Amino acid sequence: QVQLVESGGGLVQAGGSLRLSCAASGSTFNPYNMGWFRQAPGKEREFVAIISTSGADTNYGDSVKGRFTISRDNAKNTVDLSMNSLKPEDTGVYYCVAGPSWVTTSRAFPYWGQGTQVTVSS
Repeated sequence: QVQLVESGGGLVQAGGSLRLSCAASGSTFNPYNMGWFRQAPGKEREFVAIISTSGADTNYGDSVKGRFTISRDNAKNTVDLSMNSLKPEDTGVYYCVAGPSWVTTSRAFPYWGQGTQVTVSS
C-alpha cells in the first residue's frame, strides 16, 4: 500500500505559477511510476504528467506540454508538479497517483491521493 498526500494548491491569476507536491508513505516508493491527473467540474479525469521510477523519463498531456514540469526525489519520497503560464482551463482538482504501469489512463493507477484544488482566475 502507498499513501499519497498532495499539497500546494490554491488560487492564482492566469499567467501565474504554482507548485504542487505529493508526499508518499507506506510501501516502497521507488518501484512505482508517479503521476498527476486532474478533474474539472463536470469533466472526466484528465492525464497531466507521469515520471518513471528513476526520474529519467517523463510524459505530459498535450494541454500542459511546455508549461508543466514533473519531478521526483526518491530520497524524500516526493513528486512535484511545477505549473507555469497557468490558464483558466487548468482549473480543477489535481490528484497524485502511483502505479507500476506507464499507461496514461486513470484505471492504470491503483494509488491515488485525496486531491488538491487549483483555481486559475482570468
